[in-house]
Amino acid sequence: PAPDPAAEAPTPAEQIKRGEYLVTTMGCNDCHTPKVMTDRGPELDTKRLLSGHPAEVPLAPITDKEAVRTGQWVLMHPMITAFAGPWGTSYAANLTPDDTGIGAWSFEQFKKAVTEGKYKGLDGGRMLLPPMPWQNLVKMTEEDLKAMYAYLQSVPPVKNIVPAPAPPTDL
Repeated sequence: PAPDPAAEAPTPAEQIKRGEYLVTTMGCNDCHTPKVMTDRGPELDTKRLLSGHPAEVPLAPITDKEAVRTGQWVLMHPMITAFAGPWGTSYAANLTPDDTGIGAWSFEQFKKAVTEGKYKGLDGGRMLLPPMPWQNLVKMTEEDLKAMYAYLQSVPPVKNIVPAPAPPTDL
């Protein structure tokens, strides 16, 4: 349905709260927040909330590269922030408002990344790599995208230059 023109626009605090709800329930933390191992299994590292794969954390060598290259196996780092499969190796991005994350992004770049799968929200570049489920987000409303963006701009910035992806030949 069309939005009610008489409805009041949400306050910035309401928009951030809505964005937090969306980011949390849509599972963004699942891949974009490093984990710490506890006696209950992996839990979110709240000091690095939404900061992507930590730059200082190397990946273990892949012993059966052919199985990964051919799609027989997809591997995931224990922090659930790095993935290897037929596409190569991909790392969850830093979504914090630091300049090493999305701090310098415009809303339009964020929207293009989330709904069109464009790396850094830029035309002419590569597509976002698996397992980023951007295809599931193409029909998000502008209001919800703005709420998510507002929330992500409100979290504490974390300086973290996420490693660049590697092609399948580098597995």
